[in-house]
Amino acid sequence: MEKEAAAREPDPLNTLRFFYHPVNKGKGAALKTGFEHISEKSKIVIVQDADLEYDPNDYGTLIKPITDGRADAVYGSRFLGTHRVFLFWHYLANRSLTLLTNILYDTMLTDMETCYKVVRSEVIRDMKLRASRFDFEPEITAKILKRKLKVYEVPIHYSGRDYAEGKKIGLKDAFEALFALIRYRFTD
Repeated sequence: MEKEAAAREPDPLNTLRFFYHPVNKGKGAALKTGFEHISEKSKIVIVQDADLEYDPNDYGTLIKPITDGRADAVYGSRFLGTHRVFLFWHYLANRSLTLLTNILYDTMLTDMETCYKVVRSEVIRDMKLRASRFDFEPEITAKILKRKLKVYEVPIHYSGRDYAEGKKIGLKDAFEALFALIRYRFTD
């Protein structure tokens, strides 16, 4: 009898819930809304952008350092894994922002701007995030590194898009990321 009752209960890992903003408030705002609804039973949060530049088949590789108890956060590095050759100026901006991150936070990441960030749920629950746009990436990185959490990087598959395919990030976002890295080094 208990077995039948358990079979009818929804599995929180296989239940999808959708949350919408009446107007587009940006990536950071969307993630904050999602984070507010993390189940207490959830152990790991994976940020997956809807454009599928990042391959969901990499989930196993991404969560392994956390499930093995070695990491608090895992970054999927586009530069360690198989990737489509993508835009030079994006590459240069990313490498520059990653270098600045490494200098400011005394670390050695290869891809700070990766959108594949996997974090133990309790880390997200305890973190006050402010970013509403693409500055989410440097903000969460700064806060993870300032807390001296254990971060691993793993290679991922990446199929970057260009502007004709819908890429939206631009020069303004690079400057916002730069200011966020510096701001969160000394505040929050």
